[in-house]
Amino acid sequence: MGRWICCLCSRVADSLMLLLVLALSCNPSTAATASPSAPHIKPSYSFGRTFLGLDKCNACIGTSICKKFFKEEIRFDTWLSSHLKLPPSYLLSYSGNYTDDAKSWRLVDITRLTSKYQHDRADKRICTSLLKTKTCSLERALRRTHRFQKWLRAKRLTPDLVQGLSSPMLRCPSQRLLDRIVRRYAEVPDAGSIYMDHLTDRDKLRLLYTLSVNSHPILLQIFPDVEGWPFPRYLGSCGRLVVSASTRPLRDFYGAAPEVAADLALQLLAVLRSMGTNDLNYFFYFTHVDAGTFGVFSNGHLFIRDASTLGIIDKEEGSQLIDGQQEYKDIFSCLTVDCQSEFVSCNSIREKHSLVMVCRELLPKLLKGKFLQPVQEKIDSFLQHCAGGLADDQGVNEAVAKLAELLKPLRSCDSRFAYRYPDCKYSDKY
Repeated sequence: MGRWICCLCSRVADSLMLLLVLALSCNPSTAATASPSAPHIKPSYSFGRTFLGLDKCNACIGTSICKKFFKEEIRFDTWLSSHLKLPPSYLLSYSGNYTDDAKSWRLVDITRLTSKYQHDRADKRICTSLLKTKTCSLERALRRTHRFQKWLRAKRLTPDLVQGLSSPMLRCPSQRLLDRIVRRYAEVPDAGSIYMDHLTDRDKLRLLYTLSVNSHPILLQIFPDVEGWPFPRYLGSCGRLVVSASTRPLRDFYGAAPEVAADLALQLLAVLRSMGTNDLNYFFYFTHVDAGTFGVFSNGHLFIRDASTLGIIDKEEGSQLIDGQQEYKDIFSCLTVDCQSEFVSCNSIREKHSLVMVCRELLPKLLKGKFLQPVQEKIDSFLQHCAGGLADDQGVNEAVAKLAELLKPLRSCDSRFAYRYPDCKYSDKY
């Protein structure tokens, strides 16, 4: 009898304890004092691997900056709204914000190497031409190609490994340029070596894919802005998205004040001069220019915003490929262009090539109707001589020199031009 009573008491005690716990959990104020509050869970941005292009790796650019995306240290402008929606995936570029300390933010450009439509079409071409299927593992298909098998066996990136690729940068390659690509490829730990021993099979495929689709991020890596090259800073890649320092396209300044237009025109001419003559003896030329080719930083400094149409000729070593070798084509030659496209002969590139294009396509739109007569008339005349000077090297150079002299006194020296202010107040250079 005593044991039964004792057991009953124990059960009653257990029931009372359970009721007490339930009561505490139902009372918010009591619960708060009884145990620490649960951590606040903030809404998270949902990244699809498809949006970033990670589902296509290792037929992608890289993964060096993926952590920044997933930690929300890179944000698209639309993320600043309460809806937390990602922008449409079909856009070619996005404006974003980047931080290293979660306190200060700076603007960045987030871009695709080609449009999503072109990417999808190229992916389909890989599957149908290599495996005869509509869908496939892109990596498996590309790894089986003759070109990539040669890359796997190679100790050094040599001209025969890039022959036939559509990138203007590789149409006239030198061994010195290719060594620079391997030594400065930023998607792998820096080994400072011209040999590819530090590149894994995955790294080699990503490098080959990037060179085949668009060499823009590679140019930003091997000719960095910190060394004085006129390119925006490369910050990294994730899947098929590239992140770099933000610039406003030149088209945004077509309606700018006369002194701003004069300043940008002079910078543009200076950039072209530096790309033709520099300490490393590389000659850079454009195969195409438009209003998005050049961009302007917030401090007024002009840079090359899109380097995808830049070709390079090594004035020190010369081209290691004869023009006949450039005719070799495979699937890597056709990822973004028609396989029937003809290559420009290395010997046909002239030093005035880029100047003539800029005088035709960009400077008239930037300088049109900006100044009083007779200054405007002289500017238009010099531009006309420059634009029509394909057969006259001396005439182009003289027209550009006279245009620069005419524009110099039309600039102003104030805080709008932070890249050279207040230096311009104390220097005859400006």
